[in-house]
Amino acid sequence: MGQGDTEIQPAARADGPKDSRRRGAVVAALMLAMALAALDSTIVSTAVPQIVGDLGGFSVFSWLFSGYLLAVTVSLPVYGKLSDTFGRKPVLIAGAALFLLGSLLCAVAWNMGSLIAFRIVQGLGGGALQGTVQTLAADLYPLKERPKIQSKLSTVWAVSAVAGPGVGGLLVAYADWRWIFLVNLPVGALALWLIVRHLHEPKRDSPAHRPRVDWAGALAVFVCGGVLLTALVQGGVAWPWLSAPSLALFGTGLALVAVVVLVERRAAEPIIPGWVWRRRTIAAVNLALGALGLLMVAPTVFLPTYAQSVLGLAPVAAGFVLTVWTLSWPVSAALSQHVYRRIGFRNTAMLGMGAAALILFAFPFLPYPGRAWQPTLLMLLLGAALGLFQLPLIIGVQSTVVWSERGTTTASVLFCRQTGQTIGAALFGAVANGVLSARLGGASDLDSVTRALDSGAGSEQLRRAIADAVHAVYLGAAGAAALAFVVLLVLAPRKFPVITE
Repeated sequence: MGQGDTEIQPAARADGPKDSRRRGAVVAALMLAMALAALDSTIVSTAVPQIVGDLGGFSVFSWLFSGYLLAVTVSLPVYGKLSDTFGRKPVLIAGAALFLLGSLLCAVAWNMGSLIAFRIVQGLGGGALQGTVQTLAADLYPLKERPKIQSKLSTVWAVSAVAGPGVGGLLVAYADWRWIFLVNLPVGALALWLIVRHLHEPKRDSPAHRPRVDWAGALAVFVCGGVLLTALVQGGVAWPWLSAPSLALFGTGLALVAVVVLVERRAAEPIIPGWVWRRRTIAAVNLALGALGLLMVAPTVFLPTYAQSVLGLAPVAAGFVLTVWTLSWPVSAALSQHVYRRIGFRNTAMLGMGAAALILFAFPFLPYPGRAWQPTLLMLLLGAALGLFQLPLIIGVQSTVVWSERGTTTASVLFCRQTGQTIGAALFGAVANGVLSARLGGASDLDSVTRALDSGAGSEQLRRAIADAVHAVYLGAAGAAALAFVVLLVLAPRKFPVITE
């Protein structure tokens, strides 16, 4: 290994054909579990019109996504600590069962309020799926082989992003929207069966004392994260940023941050231990992945609007412009091992993020209105750049901790990325609406301008205003990429302190 990175031994090695088959079955279960979590948002989005038409609740339907996102994000640290305390298998089984229970309840929802509540139940299970699957992937393979499983999981995300809208559309068109939740049951049941039957974690030395779960810390983290993320998700949407509800939520959230710090400092085994931020490598990766979540908002949220409103593409074609990065991302991630073995984890990630910053910065310089292949090419390149960035950091940071810390470390990285996406949606939404207001000489927002264009009441001025707004967002995303680059340059050690377990 280059840069002094040495191989880390897995929790369990496959020493014979039987062990290899067992590990293959577990990998299949992990891929199925990841597919459940990855398909969720994309498959549900296509059914929103039918859901609203059946259940009503148009004014609050956005909570179908926000509620799920909040539950996933705030539960990640809790599941990470629980998996380090009690093992991956019980946490993954409990999370999958909770996700399937939420799916079943969603399918029998009787109004929008009940559906949103059951989506939150689903999200609480989804947090366990996302965090524990990534942790188990590191447990199953030594460092040299770890890109294999990670590239498979990246491919699952890519296929889900492309297939989700189509599958959702087919189920809605030929069955009923409730089937988008019921289809989770057989897939999840198969994943659960494979996990129960084939996942056997090695016995570890019993601790000197019985593990104590920091339930007070878990509750504090959950409530604090829920309040702050609600403020970010709903601010500028349900109410103005400087309104009483917004200020009250942010004030309450900041007060709860102090409570979390107090509770966690007194806990014997805190949910968010201080070493997560005291160790340079983990802190740097957390901040860098948070910046990744921030910049990902630009293409995922704003590019489809740009493609339809500025380029004049149909929704399917606009979706293709976005999804091409899901083709290059897993390929680049799979090949990244050949780079980081030569130049190390940090330098590989900096190479990828430096390229991503240049690509994002180039977007505002595309000709107006331009041709569809131009942003498509940039997205293809962006996916390749981010594949070089994310996977080496996740593999690298997982390789700097022992088994008993890996779940917490992985969860902290994913938590920061999810939080970055939430902050990015709020921040870049405000930027886009501010540019539109300045260009159109009055209070305007992206949704209202887009609806005007869809109704045929649009004008060249509106199209240019949307182009300028999206360009400003991409410049902000380029700034987030530059921030990630600087964080790695300044905070991350040149050689990750890889350990042998």
